Amino acid sequence: MATDSQRTRAMIEFGSITDKNVEQLRRMNLVIFPVRYNDKFYKDVVHLGDLVKLAYYNDILVGSICSREEERAAGGKSLYIMTLGVLAPYRRLKVGSQLLESILEICKRRDIVDVYLHVQTNNQDAIEFYKRYGFEIAETIQNYYKRIEPPDCYVLRKQLKSA
Repeated sequence: MATDSQRTRAMIEFGSITDKNVEQLRRMNLVIFPVRYNDKFYKDVVHLGDLVKLAYYNDILVGSICSREEERAAGGKSLYIMTLGVLAPYRRLKVGSQLLESILEICKRRDIVDVYLHVQTNNQDAIEFYKRYGFEIAETIQNYYKRIEPPDCYVLRKQLKSA
């Protein structure tokens, strides 16, 4: 017999971000994040392939992850998670976990040395979520955000391979 966790995983499906659905991503991000992303962000994510995903729960868009590869000065590549968000009513259904796990799996198949992201310093839920996956606070950036309080962020980093 299937467990609740298995049933939830079965109800969550991933989809690609395309020109036809990128506005859905924009509207969802307006609800989830205190930061507003510019038009260039949405134009760029359409072209990032399997590093961006939409998450559907029973055919309803409930979350997404947007990330990109970056060259490291020390050699190899980093993966930068630009956004990972899930609508509040769906946050305990492991949607965010599945999105993050799918991206970490892609990193294993590529030459990705580490994964990093920015998190507002007062976002304890996000910090705890990422720490469960082995991310650590690497640095604090003062006044990273322009129009939200607090304006400071942590850079969270997960080392995958030695450079």
